Amino acid sequence: MKKLAPLLIAIVISGIGMGCKVGPNYKRPAVQIPTEYRELKDGAPGQVQPQVASYADLPWWQVFQDPKLQELIRTALQQNYDLQLATERINAGRAQVQITRSNLFPQVSGNGDFSGGKEHNFQTKFNFLTLTGDAAFQLDFFGKLRRATEASRAELLATEDARQTVILTLVSDVASDYFALLQLDLQLQITKDTVKTQEDSVKLTNLRMDHGVATKLDVLQAQQVLDTANAQIPDLERQIAQEENAISILLGNYPQAVPRGLTLVEQNLPPDVPPGLPSALLERRPDIREAEQFLVAANAEIGVAKAQFFPQIALTGSGGGAFGRSSAFSGLMSSQLGIWSYGAQVSQPIFTGGALKGNLRLAESQHKQALISYRQAIQHAFGDVSDALIGYQKNHEVRVRQEQTVADLQESVRLSIMRYRGGTTTYLEVLDGQRSLFSAELVLAQARGTEYQSLVQLYRVLGGGWQQ
Repeated sequence: MKKLAPLLIAIVISGIGMGCKVGPNYKRPAVQIPTEYRELKDGAPGQVQPQVASYADLPWWQVFQDPKLQELIRTALQQNYDLQLATERINAGRAQVQITRSNLFPQVSGNGDFSGGKEHNFQTKFNFLTLTGDAAFQLDFFGKLRRATEASRAELLATEDARQTVILTLVSDVASDYFALLQLDLQLQITKDTVKTQEDSVKLTNLRMDHGVATKLDVLQAQQVLDTANAQIPDLERQIAQEENAISILLGNYPQAVPRGLTLVEQNLPPDVPPGLPSALLERRPDIREAEQFLVAANAEIGVAKAQFFPQIALTGSGGGAFGRSSAFSGLMSSQLGIWSYGAQVSQPIFTGGALKGNLRLAESQHKQALISYRQAIQHAFGDVSDALIGYQKNHEVRVRQEQTVADLQESVRLSIMRYRGGTTTYLEVLDGQRSLFSAELVLAQARGTEYQSLVQLYRVLGGGWQQ
C-alpha cells in the first residue's frame, strides 16, 4: 500500500498540468438597451432624465415602514412554501456541483477480505487477510470535466437568482395584498359612516314629516341612500375575508385574520421615486441574472460537446497484499504476497453514427435559445419598468383629482342640506348629492389603494425587495 502513494501523487500532478479547454469562453453578449426609461409627462409622451440612485436600492424595510406590514413580510420570508422550495433547490444545486466537480479528482477505493479455517487431519488453523487499493483518474486534457463543472456552477447561480426572484415577488405580493386590504377597510369604514349618517338623516326626515315640513317621498328617498350603503357592507366584508385568506397563504399559514397597522390614509408615499440608470437594471433584476447564468451554462455545454470528439485518457493504479498466519509456523503474521500496478487507457470515438455532431448541434441550439431568452428577459424588464412608471404617475394624478372631486361634493352636499332646510329646494337635490358623495368617497379609497399598489409594482420591477 505504501508503494501506491507515489502513483497517486503522480496522477494528481498529471492532472494539475492540464490546461487546455475546448469550446468558447463566456463573454457577456452585447445588448442594446435604452439610455432612458420611457415615461409620460403632463399627459404627453416624453423622456425622464436618468438618475444614478434608484428607489429599488432601498431595502424593503425602508420602503414599507408600517410595522405590521414589516412583521407580515418577515413571517412570509420565514414560512412561505415557495421560498422553502427555492431554498431546497439551491441545496440540490450545490450537491450537483459537488458531484460534477468530483470527477476532476482521482477516484480511490479500498477493499479488504478476511478468511480463516482449520485442517482436520493436521489440526492446523490458518487466517488470511487481503488488502487492495485501486485508483483511477480521467485526464481532462480537453476540458470536458472542467466545462461540465463550469456549467453546473452557472446553474447553481441561476438557482440562487431564482430564489431572489421568489423573495422579490413574495415581498411585493404581501405588500400589495396588504394595501388592497387597507383599501377595503377604508371602503368599509366609509360605508359604515355613511350608514350612520343616513340613519340620522332618515330619523330627521321622519321628524320633519311628523311636523308637516317634509313628505313621505322625502323619507323614502333618504331610506334609499341608507339601503344602498347597507347593501355594500356584506360584499366588502366578503372581499376583506378573502384578502386576509390570500395574505395568510403567502405567510404559510392557514386562513386567518390579518393584523393591521397604519390605516391607508396614514401610509407614507415617497416624495420622489427615481428609477435609476437603465444599465443598472441588468444587475439589479434577479430574473435577468438568472437568464444570464443559464446562458453561461449553455455556453459551457458547447465545450463539453466539443470535448467528446477528442481522446479520453484515464490513468489507473492498484496495489495491495495478502497476509496470512498459520499455527503450523511461528504464529506470527507474515506477508504472503504484495503487488502493485499502473496503467493508462485511451478511448477515441471513431464512428458514432452522427451522435457527436448531433450532440454539438443540440448544445449550440440550446445556447442560441438561452441567448434569445436573455435578451427577451431584458426587453420585458424595460417594458415592465416603463409600464410601472407610467402607472404610478397616472394613478397619483387620479388620486389627487379624485380628492378634489370629493371635496367639491362635500361642499355641494353641505349647501344642498342648507337649502333644503331653508325650504328653497327639494330633498331630491340632497339625495343626489349624498349618493354622488358616497360613490366618490369609495372611488377615492380605491384610488388610494391603487396608487400604493402601483408603487409596490414599480419597486418590484426595478428589482427591489430581495435584499436580506
